[in-house]
Amino acid sequence: MNQDQDRDRASILIEALPYIRKFQGATIVIKYGGHAMVNEALKKAFAEDVTLLKYVGINPVVVHGGGPQINDLLKRLKIESRFVEGQRFTDAATMDIVEMVLSGKVGKEIVSLIGAAGGLAVGLSGKDAHLIEAQRLQLTCTTKDIIHPSEILDMGLVGEPTHINTEFLKYLTASDVIPVIAPVGLGSQGETFNINADSVAGAVAEALNAEKLMLLTDIEGVLDQERRLIERISVSDIADLKRSGVISSGMIPKLECAAKAVTAGCRRAYIVDGRRPHAILLELFTDLGCGTEIST
Repeated sequence: MNQDQDRDRASILIEALPYIRKFQGATIVIKYGGHAMVNEALKKAFAEDVTLLKYVGINPVVVHGGGPQINDLLKRLKIESRFVEGQRFTDAATMDIVEMVLSGKVGKEIVSLIGAAGGLAVGLSGKDAHLIEAQRLQLTCTTKDIIHPSEILDMGLVGEPTHINTEFLKYLTASDVIPVIAPVGLGSQGETFNINADSVAGAVAEALNAEKLMLLTDIEGVLDQERRLIERISVSDIADLKRSGVISSGMIPKLECAAKAVTAGCRRAYIVDGRRPHAILLELFTDLGCGTEIST
């Protein structure tokens, strides 16, 4: 290795230093999903990233999705998948599969990957210690060609968070443990709810007054009508972006939960390209970052 390469490697560490100092002791909530969950190299890089955060004194809290894994098992069992307004319709049979995949398979794999990277993680369902209390989601139809656009849609056992057990999470983050949370919630009557992972991540970030909420996705960030990255969005911009069609489908719940989080206590939220190796470190510890920032 020559001196130029040495300087390049050292400059990376120097660039990261002020950010490590700034975020030491802070809580970073990361929604882990998309391609980063199915590509082996990206899975390894993700585990290394969150382990490094813990080692330098930052407290990562991971909320994971599992859509592709759920789709795969439902297909093998010949159970039809149906989506409404970007949310999965969840009947009782589908809920059993969702809970089994998220809590029993995906969460355990993430815990194992973090362990292999040298970290200590624990997999949690939202039902553990009443971590995520939830109610049935009231979703309003926004499809333009429906006669009654204000109709409330029946989504089955799809829920939304109403309360996060922050004491339990703070107990874990104060130790060496990285919480890995499956987005399954507990209803007031003991029901099990399937909750959008972005919504859970936003609710957790809000409840913990997190320094940052990072939503990993499969695109560069929020793109304008010319497919160029929008580096910064304010909460007040989101309604116009929806009306103009710049954002649609699965990006809508991402931005809505990010907006709610930053309005209610989380300092910043980011839509981050999870297809990039070490995207978390690039966003946190470099001057340029790698995604779209949402702020008040």
